[in-house]
Amino acid sequence: MSHSTKIIDRQLGRNSELFAISIGKMETAEQRYPYIRILIDLIEQAHPELAQAPQKDRKIAHLIFTMSKGTIDMDEATEVVRVKDEERGIYYD
Repeated sequence: MSHSTKIIDRQLGRNSELFAISIGKMETAEQRYPYIRILIDLIEQAHPELAQAPQKDRKIAHLIFTMSKGTIDMDEATEVVRVKDEERGIYYD
């Protein structure tokens, strides 16, 4: 990624994008899982408005998918968001 490319999310910054891209280069979902959790934490800190958003899991997953240039599957990221929320006592229908 060159500095001439536009940053996807200014609140997260270029380092978060580079982090997402590097996560997407990992071979297995098991390897990516802890790093996706970290990325979700970064997103939740930068965007506290997503905490109460309808379809929070899909919105965060879409942001991760976009930041990683499509290398992290949305369904995989959605599942990680749901697991984190279940640990907090938030359940999806």
